[in-house]
Parts: sequence; structure tokens; C-alpha cells
Amino acid sequence: MNYTLKNIPERTTKPRQYGFTMAMDKGLSLREVDDFIETCGDYVDIVKLGWATSFVTPNLKEKLEAYKQAEIPVYLGGTLFEAFIVREQFDDYRKVLDKYDLRYAEVSDGSIELDHDEKCEYIRKLAGQVTVLSEVGSKDAEKIIPPYQWIKLMQEELDAGAWKVIGEARESGNVGLFRSTGEVRSGLVQEILTKIPFEKIIWEAPQKAQQVWFIKLLGANVNLGNIAPNEVIPLETIRLGLRGDTFNHFLNK
Repeated sequence: MNYTLKNIPERTTKPRQYGFTMAMDKGLSLREVDDFIETCGDYVDIVKLGWATSFVTPNLKEKLEAYKQAEIPVYLGGTLFEAFIVREQFDDYRKVLDKYDLRYAEVSDGSIELDHDEKCEYIRKLAGQVTVLSEVGSKDAEKIIPPYQWIKLMQEELDAGAWKVIGEARESGNVGLFRSTGEVRSGLVQEILTKIPFEKIIWEAPQKAQQVWFIKLLGANVNLGNIAPNEVIPLETIRLGLRGDTFNHFLNK
């Protein structure tokens, strides 16, 4: 930090097991990646190349190398995994992971119908190759999953070998964990936390109000995902009680 302030929440440090910031790269140029790493590299734990953007991203190898040199792991969006699965190309997907020397992968079923036992089998297979993040929740705003089902799915996916589970929200933050207005389904979150350890969950929270809600609930070291590159530093100030939204939250703790 550039100077000293008292009563700042203690943040975990990289490489950390919780307190994660997962940033979403939706098509940054190589120059933008360099700038992003320069300004935000200390605060980013992992980068997702959003949905299937990696399929059309120019200079993909060079981009991945830039993140690798900065010691920031990268994984490809779960929608790409689903695109391979629905075309019966799972082995081809595994070859892509090897081709680009990717050490993380996301398993999701937000856009396709996938038997859960089959999803867990994909997790088991991939867990022998890479570190797996599995996403729970649908991208269909009309599909409401009850809390007990979220818990069941998350636990089974962790048991199958997922390193962490991701609560679905899309990059817009208006499905899954959230209502169409972006409001947190607070009862759902609270119930999930009665059974699933908070350090095992990455909550997709692209909107500032959502980030504030989770930080006030779970503290500075909650795992948050789908953070836009230009929102990483603002998020860190929210975590530290240095933005109006959480300014008083940590002062008396």
C-alpha cells in the first residue's frame, strides 16, 4: 500500500485460498492485458476468458502467455465447455486445455440440459487433468432452483472433485443468485451458507451493489467473480472499507 491507515481489514495474500477476485476478460487486447496486469495484477487471483470468447480472440497464445508471466491463472468460460459437450466433443475440449497449457477449467450446464450425474463425471475426469471450478445455476431467468437443490448440486460437485463452486449470475448479474433487478436472493445465499463453506464458493457479483452486499455479509475475504477489469481496484477499496458503501462497516471491528 502507498501509505498507512489504521483499522483496515486484513486481506489474505496471493496465492490465497479465499478472498479471491475472479476477473472476466471479454476480449481485452494484448496492450490492454499488459495495462490490466500492471495496475491490477496484485489484486486478481484468476481470470476467466468469458463464455466462448477464446474461440474468436486474436493472439490467444500471446494473451495466455502474458497472464502466465504475471502468475495469474486463466480458464475458459463454462459456455465453451458446454459448446463442446453439446457437440459430443469432450475429448477435443481436453485437447484444447493441453494445447494451451491451461491448468484450470470450468464445468457448467447453464445453457444446456445435462444430467447431474453426467456433469459430475465430467468433473471427475477433468479433475485428473486440471483444477476444476464448477458452476451451479442456470442462465435462464425463468428457471428458479430452490435452495436445497443448490446445496445438493454444490456438495455433489465438490465431492466429485471441484476445487470451488461458482454461483451463477452471468456477466450482467441478473439471473441465478440474483433477481432480474440485480437484487440478491438473500434467503438463497444464507441457506447455501448453512451447508457449504464460504471459502469453497465464488459468488459471481458483477454489480457494485452485489459486491457490497457480499462483503458486508461475509467480510473482506469473500470470493467474488465476474469482476470487470476496470472494477478490480474499486472492488479492492470496497473490501478495505475505503469507499462510501463500506466506509463505516469495518471501523469498529
